[in-house]
Amino acid sequence: MNSVVLKYIITVAGSLIIAISFNMFLLPHGVLSSGISGLALLFHILFKVDTGLLNILLNLPLLILGYMKLQKSMMRNTIFCVIMVSVFLSLVPVVQVSDNPLLDVVFGGMLLGVGIGIILKFSGTTGGMDIIAIIISQRSNVPIGLILTLLNGIIVLSSGYFFDWGIALLTLLSIFISGKAIDTIYTSHIKLTVNIVTTQGEAIKDALIENIYRGMTLMDAQGGYSNEPRQVIMMVLTRYELKDVIQICKNIDPDCFINVYETTEVHGNFAHNHL
Repeated sequence: MNSVVLKYIITVAGSLIIAISFNMFLLPHGVLSSGISGLALLFHILFKVDTGLLNILLNLPLLILGYMKLQKSMMRNTIFCVIMVSVFLSLVPVVQVSDNPLLDVVFGGMLLGVGIGIILKFSGTTGGMDIIAIIISQRSNVPIGLILTLLNGIIVLSSGYFFDWGIALLTLLSIFISGKAIDTIYTSHIKLTVNIVTTQGEAIKDALIENIYRGMTLMDAQGGYSNEPRQVIMMVLTRYELKDVIQICKNIDPDCFINVYETTEVHGNFAHNHL
């Protein structure tokens, strides 16, 4: 199957899973989720406006910003994803699956993480705070986790203020479970170190400099079995950029070897802004 078609099929499937988690597990109990979608659920409960419409409206300024600042191909995937999630939020009925809020929150949070995780892994981003996270991570060393935690904190506090603190605790649980599911499917650390072993070092270096806002180190190497010359490119990046880096490398050198591992701490110039 064509990779582009497969990407869109996965996006549609992930978007449907996200909508099901919202409308059949979280929303019937007044439980919110993280990010922009959490705000959409909050406004839906407070003002009875269609969740799908709210999701589009809240994402619109971020989509415009992302289209101006980020890769157009990635933003096209993101726009498609936001539209699909919004459509399914309007089509999937709000039905309470069980009378046990805790059980619904556990399964709803897990489904939400699965839906977001497969979209991140195979297609791109789900919009919302992902766009802000990518832009900030490309241009600074500001911890993305801090920004996301602050937004999620506002959502949890709003849930407690407008509803009750039991719902706020369930919202916090749903955010935690969905985050763990995303990490399991996609990658568990915000920052990653990538080593790329290739025979096309200069071409890959130029393409990465053009598209990824990161510094890198090039080293000469030799194949252990072939004894042929190789280049090793080492760079630290965020999980949001991993998919683009792999695609760039594979397009230039399909036989390149890429090793990805977790990075817990970075000192020095993490961002490289060539603009």
